[in-house]
Amino acid sequence: MNQHIHCIINNCHYWAEGNKCVANEILVTPDAFASNQPDNIDATMAKQLTPAAADSCMATCCKTFVPKGSDRMNADNVTKMS
Repeated sequence: MNQHIHCIINNCHYWAEGNKCVANEILVTPDAFASNQPDNIDATMAKQLTPAAADSCMATCCKTFVPKGSDRMNADNVTKMS
């Protein structure tokens, strides 16, 4: 499957020219879940997480974000595509 994930968070490690997310995997969660979890909860753990509902788009959150230049760049074990 050839997907394009678009993202305008240009200070994310996975952001690329053209507003594209180049992470191999992403995790999107309800805000309520994301706000109660540590940063190391990410796409690599998706199969272990219980599915949850969101009431609207505004109630969702991308948990794959890692700041550009951060020493946490590899904390999520998701590799940036070359």
